[in-house]
Amino acid sequence: MASLTRFPGVALITGAGGTGIGAAVAKAFATSGCSRFAITDINETTLAKTRQAISEINPQAKICSAEGDISDPGFVESFLQKAAQTFQRVDYSVHCAGILGTAQRSHETAVKDFDRINNINYKGTWLVSRAAISQMIQQDPLAEHPKQRGAIVNIASQLGIVARPGAAPYCASKAAIINMTKSDAIDYSCDDIRVNCVCPGVIATPMTTGSREVEERLRPAVEIAPMKRMGTPEEVADAVLFLCSSQASFVQGHALVVDGGYTIN
Repeated sequence: MASLTRFPGVALITGAGGTGIGAAVAKAFATSGCSRFAITDINETTLAKTRQAISEINPQAKICSAEGDISDPGFVESFLQKAAQTFQRVDYSVHCAGILGTAQRSHETAVKDFDRINNINYKGTWLVSRAAISQMIQQDPLAEHPKQRGAIVNIASQLGIVARPGAAPYCASKAAIINMTKSDAIDYSCDDIRVNCVCPGVIATPMTTGSREVEERLRPAVEIAPMKRMGTPEEVADAVLFLCSSQASFVQGHALVVDGGYTIN
């Protein structure tokens, strides 16, 4: 990615720790000229690594960060308040935090496991998106983005579009994000807030490569995709930045699939 100041505003990113999609999105924003960040993750150690990576790319970057659980309404409210107090605005809000869950059919799935998946993936995304929109609706557009008061990008999944065995709660949580995105896009178009989502396929992250069991579970999906490989977090980040940018000024309520062709095969 070229080093251009495409993003003069404030980028808020959840699930920003580690080496997954959220961290890749944060680094991509920094590489593209963004200098103000509000980042969060449940893991303080990996979040600190992302802070360091942003600072190495852009030593002048100002970073507001907080460790916490996005399924907790109190934490989400305090984090958005901290971001607003620090920067007085949020321009790009990207919601990457999520979990995979275990491979089980519905009758084998405990209610607590269903709740955990949906509380983080769907409810957590809704809470952060809701809070970001509440801030965006109060602010004026940037001069560089005259057609948008803010841009929301939710991270869904190819499994929000098509299903796979043993993943009913996960598939449902990601399908919910896609339809939530479309509904919010309708509701907030009149406020010049764009709301879109990205639907990644199997991406090489700690969540998908962290254990032999998960890798074997996902192998058939990799083989089904015509490109027959896992994607990279950076490839998803490129799609996210496009949807946040002025280049996507007429893109609204879209679910951008980044899956190597899985859903067409």
